[in-house]
Amino acid sequence: MKNPAVDFIKKYTMVIALVLVIVFFSISTGGKILLPQNINNLISQNGYVFVLAAGMLLCILTGGNIDLSVGSVVCFTMGIGALLLKAKLPLVLTVLIMLVVGLCVGMFQGFWIAWISVPPFIATLAGMYAFRGLSNVILGGYSVGVDNEAYLRIFGGGADCYIPDFFKNEGLNLTCMALGVIAVAVMVILALRGQMIRKKMGIATGNLAGEWIRTIILSALVLWIAYKLAQYKGIPSVLLWIALVLLIYGYITKNTAIGRYFYAVGGNEKATRLSGVNTKLVYFLAYANMGLLAGFAGTLMLARAGHAEPTYGVGYEMDAIAACFIGGASAYGGVGKITGIMIGAALMGVINQGMSIMGISANYQSAVKGIVLLVAVLVDVLSKKENA
Repeated sequence: MKNPAVDFIKKYTMVIALVLVIVFFSISTGGKILLPQNINNLISQNGYVFVLAAGMLLCILTGGNIDLSVGSVVCFTMGIGALLLKAKLPLVLTVLIMLVVGLCVGMFQGFWIAWISVPPFIATLAGMYAFRGLSNVILGGYSVGVDNEAYLRIFGGGADCYIPDFFKNEGLNLTCMALGVIAVAVMVILALRGQMIRKKMGIATGNLAGEWIRTIILSALVLWIAYKLAQYKGIPSVLLWIALVLLIYGYITKNTAIGRYFYAVGGNEKATRLSGVNTKLVYFLAYANMGLLAGFAGTLMLARAGHAEPTYGVGYEMDAIAACFIGGASAYGGVGKITGIMIGAALMGVINQGMSIMGISANYQSAVKGIVLLVAVLVDVLSKKENA
């Protein structure tokens, strides 16, 4: 007989881990990690992780495949964007070119993977080296700055990259709080709608108590973050871009046919192909999409840094991969959610920032992240054996 408590712990292991890590660093740093400015920095500094992890999840769903080139592609698109802005090209055209370049890179790699059957590890490893070298070439080995104030403000760089308080309230940013309440209301409505649809279609509703506990916890977390941000400068513009990406890909993976195909290919590629799905196209779309999001991450990071350098983007691919696996994506493919990568990215961000505030070196931070990743994958492997 199943124990509901044990099932709940298994299902929300990483959520519990995130809460425990936050409590640990809150005590260890004397509450500094929970200061409004540090929470704002946590979101701004890890924006690229959320964006890249959304694309990496689709690659992983197809069978545990990954893209090792995304860090180099982010750097490459940053370099192109910085040079175009320096040449005074219009902002919209510059951003469009950065996205198209990222998409073309993804399509190029997707072609070799999907139709020539080059292993994804090899194809993207080649891309990692190639686009790192090309980044150095286009930048000439130097840093190129960005002085376009509109670009920096819209995509999250500079001191004014925040949504203004339309209520003009002194102290607490009421616009930020209002948006937090709206977000919670949407979450509750979607949860109710999902249950009503399942009931109408005669689908088992599962553990309703567990679902509502999750919804309540997430709602409380959203309101708490909104309150903290409202005490500082409000909502950073990068948070709106992150939310937009996560909402789009959450919808794609849950409510579209192509989203189900990613899961199907990872679950059983042969059966999916025999059912009439073009599995090669699914692989191609996964890597083309990854390139597109790498271009968008480059757009955000160029604004965040204020300049482009040939060394930027190193390790970004590992952060995205770790966020997916820590967030519950299976190393075998076919399993993973957008909500999971949010938890994984947040967990890594909290660990990084907490250890930085404590004065712990970057070497130890990498070691801790490696251990957390290993534990997350170990849980996945053991659960597969248990269910076998």
